[in-house]
Amino acid sequence: MFVVASAFALILLATSTRYGYHRDELYFLTAGRRLDWGYPDQPPLTPALARLMSAIDPDSLWLLRLPAVAAATFVVICAGLIAGELGGGRGAKALTAATVASAAMVQGAGHLFGTTVFDLAAWSLLCLLVLKLLRTSDDGASAADPRWWLPIGLVVGVGLLNKVLLIVPVGVLALALVLTGSRKMFATRYFAGALGIAALLVTPYLWWQASNGWPQWALSRAIAGGSSGTSDSPIMFVLLQFGLFGPLLAPLWIYGLWRLWRSRHRAFAVAYAVLFVVFLVSGGKAYYLGGMYPVLLAAGVVGLSGWLGAYGKRWVAAGSVVALNAALSASLFLPLLPVEAIPDSPVLAVNYDAGETIGWPRYVEQIAAAHPPGAAILTANYGEAGAIERYGAEYGLPTPHSGHNAYWWWGPPPDSATEVLTVGNRPRPPHRTLRGRRTPRCSRQRPRHRQRRTGRTTVPLPRSTPTVVAAVATPANPRLTRRTRRRDPIGVCGYDHTVRSWSTWRTRCRKPNRHGRSVLLCHALSAVPTRRRDPIGTAVVAAAAPVHPQLT
Repeated sequence: MFVVASAFALILLATSTRYGYHRDELYFLTAGRRLDWGYPDQPPLTPALARLMSAIDPDSLWLLRLPAVAAATFVVICAGLIAGELGGGRGAKALTAATVASAAMVQGAGHLFGTTVFDLAAWSLLCLLVLKLLRTSDDGASAADPRWWLPIGLVVGVGLLNKVLLIVPVGVLALALVLTGSRKMFATRYFAGALGIAALLVTPYLWWQASNGWPQWALSRAIAGGSSGTSDSPIMFVLLQFGLFGPLLAPLWIYGLWRLWRSRHRAFAVAYAVLFVVFLVSGGKAYYLGGMYPVLLAAGVVGLSGWLGAYGKRWVAAGSVVALNAALSASLFLPLLPVEAIPDSPVLAVNYDAGETIGWPRYVEQIAAAHPPGAAILTANYGEAGAIERYGAEYGLPTPHSGHNAYWWWGPPPDSATEVLTVGNRPRPPHRTLRGRRTPRCSRQRPRHRQRRTGRTTVPLPRSTPTVVAAVATPANPRLTRRTRRRDPIGVCGYDHTVRSWSTWRTRCRKPNRHGRSVLLCHALSAVPTRRRDPIGTAVVAAAAPVHPQLT
């Protein structure tokens, strides 16, 4: 088991510096430079850890990803120990560790610094500790030490500081334990102590959220509505369950689910079924269920090891299947291919995150080439803003601003900015007329595929997502008269609020909208860097078109 975990860690370390930063990693580094007890889209643990790694060496990608490698390796070790708690021997532990190490989700999460891998580690440790609480002696009496509740409370508290979604599987598993006849394990003062430890750890984050209007709750609803770039439809949610740990391992975890249902550990099978329905109905992402699969695989391997017995050929055959699954996962979720080969490979079609780790230095170089002296920078999403913060210092670029997630919380460009470079925001097209009347730019508009018929003329309207116009209302903009001030110089939020100033943006549109953003932003610009005048003629806006790092 430990040999497998060591080999897994070495592979992750060897590939950790290929390609470059993921946009989420750039965002965590940025959030770490603005430490707080909470953020509109996440708890404080992961940004604080990014701050710690950058304090040691701010330019080391290998060091930043070291905690992720350690967490993924810990998941592999926990899987082997879970197999031991389920009655597996040395061979079952090693094979379970190998199956989890071969999983696409574990490899992909372990390669990148982010909340997913730490969430996997916390959930794997929780499952292991709960299994220790379910121990019984040979005569069927409980042989568990109730003091295991105290580390469970500690793990839950720390896990919630990484990702608040952990409360859902924890609550479901507790309910499943009650429904499957394990109520007596809660009748101890150590359980109350566990609740106290978890509450104590998570209280500062909850206080921050309550003091700021619970912005993460609004963001969670936006993700459930499908606004995230990795949101899944119900059909894809079901199909991706067979791909998270590799299709070759699907029969094994299904067998493990069946074995758990027929054993005294039925609570885990019930928890999996309930979580599957909850995430499917609520619009959750497919990987939200990924923390359950190490337990299912461990149960499947323990049952399979009885059939493998002492037959060496059977063990070799099982190991060959696991090795093939590992090779397929690594080819798609680890940076093994040269960068030049990525566009012609199926990697981007399967692994969305691979494209987010390529091209950021060149991206910022093109932004610097189009940046007018003294102009502020407004980006479409936090990845672009994080890249500018990471690589822009050598070009003398200012701190960027954005309406995406926590960047909106950190404020708009200064009031003194009369010129703004917009990155990833498409300038609004010229006026379109309907029977000689100008169409409103600041109201919600129909998608391009829907059309409005006026008389005999069918006029296609702009896309429903409005564009931020980077004009700043200052005395230097004399054309903000009564005729024009109804038009939005900043943008339109998801609640159709007309935003006429940055202060109005803050007071009326604080919650993230259904797209997971506080202000809807477009994602395309012209093919050649140009200079355009904004639609209300109040400031000159420089529009740049860097190559997107997804190599499209």
